[in-house]
Amino acid sequence: MTGGPAFQGVTWYAACNNGSCVEVAYEEGWVGVRDGKDDGSPILVYSGDEWKSFIDAAKEGRFDFDRLAADRR
Repeated sequence: MTGGPAFQGVTWYAACNNGSCVEVAYEEGWVGVRDGKDDGSPILVYSGDEWKSFIDAAKEGRFDFDRLAADRR
């Protein structure tokens, strides 16, 4: 993303499970997501609206593992 936030000096919030970690940070209306095991990993950047849509869908269960696996069959 050109001209977007660099996510330098921000606070990263981690969610970990059995050694797998995802970190999320906020800067200037943008949300960054990265691999929590590697501070230098690429950062996926989403607008606030995109992030809100994702969180709402997750709360509705649209990304539950069993549902995703069932849809794959």
